Amino acid sequence: MIKRAMTALLAPLLLAAGGPPTVPHRITTMATGLDHPWSVAFLPDGRVLVTERAGRLRVISGGKLQAKPIAGVPAVYENGQGGLFDVLPHPDFATNRLLFLSYAAGTPKANATRIARARLDGDSLTDVKVIFEVAPLKNTPAHYGGRMAWLRDGSLVMTTGDGFDYREAAQRKDGLIGKTIRIRPDGKIPSDNPFVGVKGARPEIWSLGHRNPQGLAVDPATGTLWQHEHGPQGGDEVNLIRRSANYGWPVATYGRDYSGAGISPFKTYKNMVDGVLTWTPSIAPSGLAVYRGAMFPEWQGDLIVGALAHEHVRRVDLNGTKVVGQQRLFPDLTARIRDVRVAPDGAIWLTVDEDEGRVLRVTRK
Repeated sequence: MIKRAMTALLAPLLLAAGGPPTVPHRITTMATGLDHPWSVAFLPDGRVLVTERAGRLRVISGGKLQAKPIAGVPAVYENGQGGLFDVLPHPDFATNRLLFLSYAAGTPKANATRIARARLDGDSLTDVKVIFEVAPLKNTPAHYGGRMAWLRDGSLVMTTGDGFDYREAAQRKDGLIGKTIRIRPDGKIPSDNPFVGVKGARPEIWSLGHRNPQGLAVDPATGTLWQHEHGPQGGDEVNLIRRSANYGWPVATYGRDYSGAGISPFKTYKNMVDGVLTWTPSIAPSGLAVYRGAMFPEWQGDLIVGALAHEHVRRVDLNGTKVVGQQRLFPDLTARIRDVRVAPDGAIWLTVDEDEGRVLRVTRK
Protein backbone atom coordinates (compact mmCIF):
# COMPACT_ATOMS: atom_id res chain seq x y z
CA MET A 1 0.00 0.00 0.00
CA ILE A 2 2.82 2.42 0.88
CA LYS A 3 4.58 1.75 -2.41
CA ARG A 4 1.43 2.42 -4.46
CA ALA A 5 0.64 5.58 -2.49
CA MET A 6 4.16 6.90 -3.11
CA THR A 7 3.79 6.20 -6.83
CA ALA A 8 0.62 8.27 -6.95
CA LEU A 9 2.14 11.13 -4.96
CA LEU A 10 5.31 11.21 -7.06
CA ALA A 11 3.56 11.19 -10.44
CA PRO A 12 3.73 15.01 -10.94
CA LEU A 13 7.41 15.02 -9.93
CA LEU A 14 8.21 12.16 -12.26
CA LEU A 15 6.59 14.04 -15.11
CA ALA A 16 8.94 16.96 -14.57
CA ALA A 17 12.00 14.75 -14.20
CA GLY A 18 11.27 12.03 -16.72
CA GLY A 19 14.36 12.19 -18.87
CA PRO A 20 15.90 14.39 -21.55
CA PRO A 21 14.06 17.23 -23.28
CA THR A 22 11.68 16.30 -26.07
CA VAL A 23 13.60 15.41 -29.20
CA PRO A 24 13.26 17.67 -32.26
CA HIS A 25 10.07 16.69 -34.03
CA ARG A 26 7.64 17.71 -36.72
CA ILE A 27 3.84 17.42 -36.45
CA THR A 28 2.05 16.98 -39.78
CA THR A 29 -1.72 17.11 -40.12
CA MET A 30 -2.83 14.11 -42.18
CA ALA A 31 -6.60 14.67 -42.03
CA THR A 32 -9.06 17.28 -40.76
CA GLY A 33 -12.81 17.64 -40.42
CA LEU A 34 -13.36 14.21 -38.88
CA ASP A 35 -16.19 13.51 -36.45
CA HIS A 36 -14.41 12.45 -33.24
CA PRO A 37 -11.81 10.15 -34.82
CA TRP A 38 -11.27 7.21 -32.48
CA SER A 39 -8.65 4.88 -33.90
CA VAL A 40 -6.12 4.43 -36.69
CA ALA A 41 -4.65 1.29 -38.23
CA PHE A 42 -1.96 0.71 -40.84
CA LEU A 43 -2.41 -1.54 -43.88
CA PRO A 44 0.47 -3.32 -45.64
CA ASP A 45 -0.01 -1.24 -48.81
CA GLY A 46 0.62 2.03 -46.94
CA ARG A 47 -2.98 3.09 -46.50
CA VAL A 48 -4.18 4.17 -43.07
CA LEU A 49 -7.67 3.41 -41.75
CA VAL A 50 -9.44 5.85 -39.41
CA THR A 51 -12.64 5.28 -37.48
CA GLU A 52 -15.06 8.10 -36.73
CA ARG A 53 -17.23 7.66 -33.66
CA ALA A 54 -20.32 8.43 -35.73
CA GLY A 55 -19.84 5.11 -37.53
CA ARG A 56 -17.68 5.86 -40.55
CA LEU A 57 -14.50 4.09 -41.59
CA ARG A 58 -12.22 6.42 -43.55
CA VAL A 59 -9.04 5.91 -45.56
CA ILE A 60 -5.91 8.04 -45.78
CA SER A 61 -4.08 7.15 -48.98
CA GLY A 62 -1.03 8.89 -50.41
CA GLY A 63 -1.16 11.36 -47.53
CA LYS A 64 -4.72 12.45 -48.31
CA LEU A 65 -8.05 11.64 -46.71
CA GLN A 66 -10.30 9.93 -49.24
CA ALA A 67 -13.69 11.61 -49.56
CA LYS A 68 -15.70 8.40 -49.70
CA PRO A 69 -15.95 6.29 -46.52
CA ILE A 70 -15.69 2.51 -46.64
CA ALA A 71 -19.15 1.03 -47.25
CA GLY A 72 -20.66 -1.83 -45.27
CA VAL A 73 -19.72 -0.77 -41.74
CA PRO A 74 -22.27 -2.25 -39.31
CA ALA A 75 -24.78 0.14 -37.74
CA VAL A 76 -23.49 1.63 -34.50
CA TYR A 77 -25.27 3.03 -31.47
CA GLU A 78 -24.01 6.62 -31.48
CA ASN A 79 -24.95 8.25 -28.21
CA GLY A 80 -22.81 9.77 -25.46
CA GLN A 81 -19.54 7.85 -25.58
CA GLY A 82 -21.01 5.19 -27.85
CA GLY A 83 -20.19 4.71 -31.52
CA LEU A 84 -17.49 3.13 -33.66
CA PHE A 85 -14.29 2.46 -31.73
CA ASP A 86 -11.28 0.42 -32.86
CA VAL A 87 -10.33 -0.95 -36.25
CA LEU A 88 -7.78 -3.77 -36.18
CA PRO A 89 -6.39 -5.60 -39.23
CA HIS A 90 -5.80 -9.33 -38.91
CA PRO A 91 -2.09 -10.19 -38.58
CA ASP A 92 -2.39 -11.93 -41.98
CA PHE A 93 -4.39 -9.10 -43.56
CA ALA A 94 -2.18 -9.10 -46.66
CA THR A 95 -3.55 -12.52 -47.58
CA ASN A 96 -7.00 -12.72 -45.93
CA ARG A 97 -8.11 -9.03 -45.99
CA LEU A 98 -9.83 -9.39 -42.61
CA LEU A 99 -10.62 -6.42 -40.39
CA PHE A 100 -12.06 -6.35 -36.88
CA LEU A 101 -14.25 -3.48 -35.65
CA SER A 102 -15.33 -2.76 -32.09
CA TYR A 103 -18.39 -0.59 -31.61
CA ALA A 104 -21.44 0.18 -29.48
CA ALA A 105 -24.63 -1.49 -30.69
CA GLY A 106 -28.22 -1.60 -29.52
CA THR A 107 -30.72 0.90 -28.12
CA PRO A 108 -30.83 3.39 -25.23
CA LYS A 109 -32.39 0.71 -23.02
CA ALA A 110 -30.20 -2.20 -24.13
CA ASN A 111 -26.73 -1.65 -25.61
CA ALA A 112 -23.29 -3.23 -25.49
CA THR A 113 -19.83 -3.32 -27.05
CA ARG A 114 -19.54 -5.68 -30.01
CA ILE A 115 -16.80 -7.01 -32.25
CA ALA A 116 -17.54 -7.57 -35.93
CA ARG A 117 -15.24 -9.33 -38.39
CA ALA A 118 -15.34 -8.32 -42.06
CA ARG A 119 -13.36 -8.56 -45.27
CA LEU A 120 -12.12 -5.40 -46.97
CA ASP A 121 -13.01 -5.73 -50.64
CA GLY A 122 -12.02 -2.57 -52.53
CA ASP A 123 -13.89 0.28 -50.84
CA SER A 124 -16.45 -1.96 -49.10
CA LEU A 125 -16.70 -4.39 -46.23
CA THR A 126 -18.14 -7.79 -47.07
CA ASP A 127 -18.88 -10.96 -45.09
CA VAL A 128 -19.61 -8.86 -42.00
CA LYS A 129 -20.22 -11.06 -38.96
CA VAL A 130 -20.66 -10.23 -35.28
CA ILE A 131 -18.31 -12.52 -33.35
CA PHE A 132 -18.64 -11.10 -29.83
CA GLU A 133 -21.01 -9.03 -27.71
CA VAL A 134 -20.71 -7.96 -24.09
CA ALA A 135 -23.37 -9.37 -21.77
CA PRO A 136 -25.45 -8.39 -19.96
CA LEU A 137 -26.78 -5.45 -21.95
CA LYS A 138 -26.89 -2.07 -20.22
CA ASN A 139 -28.94 1.13 -20.45
CA THR A 140 -26.16 3.72 -20.26
CA PRO A 141 -24.27 5.39 -23.16
CA ALA A 142 -20.92 5.36 -21.36
CA HIS A 143 -17.83 3.30 -20.46
CA TYR A 144 -17.68 0.87 -23.36
CA GLY A 145 -13.96 0.08 -23.36
CA GLY A 146 -13.53 -1.16 -26.93
CA ARG A 147 -9.75 -1.28 -27.37
CA MET A 148 -8.47 -4.39 -29.16
CA ALA A 149 -5.07 -6.01 -29.63
CA TRP A 150 -3.52 -9.24 -30.88
CA LEU A 151 -1.58 -11.45 -28.52
CA ARG A 152 1.44 -13.30 -29.85
CA ASP A 153 -0.49 -16.58 -30.04
CA GLY A 154 -2.97 -15.07 -32.50
CA SER A 155 -5.80 -14.61 -30.01
CA LEU A 156 -7.76 -11.35 -29.82
CA VAL A 157 -8.16 -9.35 -26.61
CA MET A 158 -10.51 -6.43 -26.00
CA THR A 159 -11.33 -4.17 -23.05
CA THR A 160 -14.88 -3.70 -21.81
CA GLY A 161 -16.04 -0.89 -19.57
CA ASP A 162 -18.30 -0.90 -16.52
CA GLY A 163 -21.14 1.08 -18.12
CA PHE A 164 -20.67 3.85 -15.51
CA ASP A 165 -23.70 2.74 -13.46
CA TYR A 166 -22.70 -0.93 -13.26
CA ARG A 167 -19.39 -0.73 -11.46
CA GLU A 168 -20.08 -3.65 -9.10
CA ALA A 169 -20.44 -5.86 -12.18
CA ALA A 170 -16.70 -5.43 -12.84
CA GLN A 171 -16.14 -7.89 -9.97
CA ARG A 172 -18.68 -10.47 -11.17
CA LYS A 173 -17.48 -13.42 -13.20
CA ASP A 174 -20.94 -14.24 -14.55
CA GLY A 175 -20.87 -11.23 -16.88
CA LEU A 176 -18.51 -9.42 -19.24
CA ILE A 177 -18.80 -5.85 -17.94
CA GLY A 178 -15.52 -4.33 -16.70
CA LYS A 179 -13.25 -7.02 -18.12
CA THR A 180 -10.50 -7.84 -20.57
CA ILE A 181 -11.84 -10.59 -22.80
CA ARG A 182 -9.92 -13.04 -25.00
CA ILE A 183 -11.34 -14.86 -28.01
CA ARG A 184 -10.11 -16.47 -31.20
CA PRO A 185 -10.41 -14.62 -34.53
CA ASP A 186 -13.57 -16.63 -35.32
CA GLY A 187 -15.16 -15.65 -32.01
CA LYS A 188 -14.67 -19.03 -30.35
CA ILE A 189 -13.20 -19.31 -26.86
CA PRO A 190 -9.60 -20.44 -26.35
CA SER A 191 -9.51 -23.58 -24.23
CA ASP A 192 -6.79 -22.11 -21.99
CA ASN A 193 -8.78 -19.06 -20.88
CA PRO A 194 -8.64 -18.97 -17.08
CA PHE A 195 -12.34 -19.45 -16.36
CA VAL A 196 -13.19 -22.09 -18.95
CA GLY A 197 -15.12 -24.78 -17.13
CA VAL A 198 -15.58 -22.70 -13.96
CA LYS A 199 -19.21 -22.84 -12.85
CA GLY A 200 -20.95 -19.46 -13.04
CA ALA A 201 -18.07 -17.73 -14.86
CA ARG A 202 -17.97 -16.45 -18.43
CA PRO A 203 -15.21 -18.27 -20.34
CA GLU A 204 -14.28 -15.19 -22.39
CA ILE A 205 -12.82 -13.42 -19.32
CA TRP A 206 -9.05 -12.87 -19.29
CA SER A 207 -8.91 -10.29 -16.46
CA LEU A 208 -11.46 -8.42 -14.36
CA GLY A 209 -11.97 -5.42 -12.09
CA HIS A 210 -11.70 -2.68 -14.73
CA ARG A 211 -13.55 0.64 -14.94
CA ASN A 212 -13.21 2.10 -18.44
CA PRO A 213 -10.04 0.91 -20.20
CA GLN A 214 -9.33 2.92 -23.34
CA GLY A 215 -5.73 1.89 -23.83
CA LEU A 216 -4.47 -1.58 -24.73
CA ALA A 217 -1.16 -2.50 -26.33
CA VAL A 218 1.10 -5.50 -26.73
CA ASP A 219 4.85 -4.96 -26.61
CA PRO A 220 5.99 -6.54 -29.90
CA ALA A 221 9.41 -7.32 -28.42
CA THR A 222 8.27 -9.11 -25.26
CA GLY A 223 4.58 -9.95 -25.71
CA THR A 224 3.71 -8.03 -22.52
CA LEU A 225 0.11 -6.79 -22.46
CA TRP A 226 -0.33 -3.25 -21.16
CA GLN A 227 -3.60 -1.48 -20.42
CA HIS A 228 -4.70 1.80 -18.90
CA GLU A 229 -8.07 2.86 -17.63
CA HIS A 230 -9.95 5.92 -16.50
CA GLY A 231 -10.52 6.41 -12.81
CA PRO A 232 -13.39 8.64 -11.68
CA GLN A 233 -12.02 11.77 -9.94
CA GLY A 234 -8.47 10.49 -9.69
CA GLY A 235 -7.15 6.97 -9.80
CA ASP A 236 -6.38 6.51 -13.50
CA GLU A 237 -4.27 3.36 -13.75
CA VAL A 238 -1.63 1.78 -15.95
CA ASN A 239 -1.87 -1.99 -15.59
CA LEU A 240 0.27 -4.91 -16.58
CA ILE A 241 -2.42 -7.40 -17.64
CA ARG A 242 -2.00 -10.98 -16.51
CA ARG A 243 -4.17 -14.03 -16.99
CA SER A 244 -7.06 -14.24 -14.44
CA ALA A 245 -5.88 -11.20 -12.43
CA ASN A 246 -8.32 -8.91 -10.63
CA TYR A 247 -7.42 -5.21 -10.90
CA GLY A 248 -9.63 -4.04 -8.08
CA TRP A 249 -12.34 -1.74 -9.41
CA PRO A 250 -14.43 -0.67 -7.51
CA VAL A 251 -13.09 -2.39 -4.36
CA ALA A 252 -9.70 -0.63 -4.48
CA THR A 253 -9.22 2.79 -6.09
CA TYR A 254 -7.54 6.16 -5.59
CA GLY A 255 -10.55 7.85 -7.17
CA ARG A 256 -13.57 9.52 -5.63
CA ASP A 257 -17.08 9.72 -7.01
CA TYR A 258 -18.00 12.78 -9.08
CA SER A 259 -20.20 13.90 -6.19
CA GLY A 260 -17.08 13.98 -4.02
CA ALA A 261 -18.18 10.94 -2.05
CA GLY A 262 -15.79 8.09 -1.39
CA ILE A 263 -16.11 4.95 -3.50
CA SER A 264 -14.11 2.57 -1.34
CA PRO A 265 -12.02 2.87 1.83
CA PHE A 266 -9.34 0.78 0.13
CA LYS A 267 -6.60 1.92 -2.21
CA THR A 268 -5.19 -1.57 -2.37
CA TYR A 269 -6.75 -4.91 -1.44
CA LYS A 270 -5.61 -8.45 -0.81
CA ASN A 271 -5.40 -10.64 -3.93
CA MET A 272 -6.13 -7.66 -6.20
CA VAL A 273 -3.43 -6.24 -8.47
CA ASP A 274 -2.29 -2.63 -8.07
CA GLY A 275 -1.59 -0.47 -11.07
CA VAL A 276 2.09 0.00 -11.89
CA LEU A 277 1.25 3.71 -12.08
CA THR A 278 -1.71 5.84 -11.00
CA TRP A 279 -2.64 9.40 -11.90
CA THR A 280 -4.38 11.65 -9.40
CA PRO A 281 -5.74 14.04 -10.52
CA SER A 282 -6.94 12.16 -13.58
CA ILE A 283 -5.37 12.85 -16.94
CA ALA A 284 -8.17 10.83 -18.68
CA PRO A 285 -5.86 8.48 -20.60
CA SER A 286 -6.94 7.27 -24.02
CA GLY A 287 -4.78 5.51 -26.58
CA LEU A 288 -1.69 3.54 -25.72
CA ALA A 289 1.34 2.29 -27.63
CA VAL A 290 4.58 0.57 -26.71
CA TYR A 291 7.25 2.35 -28.69
CA ARG A 292 9.34 0.01 -30.82
CA GLY A 293 10.66 1.86 -33.82
CA ALA A 294 13.68 3.39 -35.49
CA MET A 295 12.59 7.04 -35.53
CA PHE A 296 12.85 7.71 -31.77
CA PRO A 297 15.36 5.10 -30.54
CA GLU A 298 15.70 6.75 -27.12
CA TRP A 299 12.10 5.72 -26.34
CA GLN A 300 12.48 1.99 -27.03
CA GLY A 301 10.11 -0.04 -24.87
CA ASP A 302 8.44 3.00 -23.29
CA LEU A 303 4.70 3.62 -23.19
CA ILE A 304 3.21 6.47 -25.22
CA VAL A 305 -0.10 7.64 -23.75
CA GLY A 306 -2.72 10.11 -24.96
CA ALA A 307 -4.53 12.34 -22.45
CA LEU A 308 -8.01 13.72 -23.05
CA ALA A 309 -8.48 15.93 -19.98
CA HIS A 310 -4.84 17.09 -19.78
CA GLU A 311 -4.67 17.43 -23.59
CA HIS A 312 -1.19 16.12 -24.23
CA VAL A 313 0.93 13.12 -25.17
CA ARG A 314 2.94 11.53 -22.36
CA ARG A 315 5.85 9.11 -22.30
CA VAL A 316 6.03 6.63 -19.43
CA ASP A 317 9.71 5.73 -19.11
CA LEU A 318 10.10 2.02 -18.34
CA ASN A 319 12.98 -0.11 -17.15
CA GLY A 320 11.57 -3.49 -18.09
CA THR A 321 8.11 -3.24 -16.54
CA LYS A 322 9.09 -0.76 -13.82
CA VAL A 323 8.11 2.91 -14.16
CA VAL A 324 11.18 5.12 -13.69
CA GLY A 325 9.83 8.45 -14.95
CA GLN A 326 7.39 10.38 -17.10
CA GLN A 327 7.70 13.14 -19.65
CA ARG A 328 5.27 15.30 -21.59
CA LEU A 329 6.06 14.91 -25.28
CA PHE A 330 5.48 17.45 -28.05
CA PRO A 331 4.87 20.52 -25.83
CA ASP A 332 3.77 22.47 -28.89
CA LEU A 333 0.67 20.22 -29.10
CA THR A 334 -2.32 20.82 -26.82
CA ALA A 335 -5.31 18.71 -27.82
CA ARG A 336 -7.66 15.97 -26.64
CA ILE A 337 -5.68 12.90 -27.72
CA ARG A 338 -7.90 9.86 -28.31
CA ASP A 339 -5.56 7.37 -29.99
CA VAL A 340 -1.82 6.78 -30.15
CA ARG A 341 -0.21 4.37 -32.64
CA VAL A 342 3.31 3.61 -33.81
CA ALA A 343 3.52 3.28 -37.60
CA PRO A 344 5.76 0.75 -39.35
CA ASP A 345 8.31 3.51 -40.06
CA GLY A 346 8.44 4.51 -36.37
CA ALA A 347 6.36 7.68 -36.72
CA ILE A 348 3.73 8.30 -34.04
CA TRP A 349 0.16 8.83 -35.23
CA LEU A 350 -2.45 10.56 -33.08
CA THR A 351 -6.16 11.23 -33.33
CA VAL A 352 -7.64 14.41 -31.86
CA ASP A 353 -11.08 13.97 -30.31
CA GLU A 354 -13.14 16.95 -31.48
CA ASP A 355 -16.23 17.71 -33.56
CA GLU A 356 -13.78 18.74 -36.27
CA GLY A 357 -11.20 16.14 -35.35
CA ARG A 358 -7.76 15.64 -36.82
CA VAL A 359 -5.25 12.89 -37.50
CA LEU A 360 -1.64 13.88 -36.83
CA ARG A 361 1.70 12.28 -37.69
CA VAL A 362 4.76 13.01 -35.56
CA THR A 363 8.19 12.47 -37.10
CA ARG A 364 11.73 13.34 -36.15
CA LYS A 365 12.95 16.68 -37.44
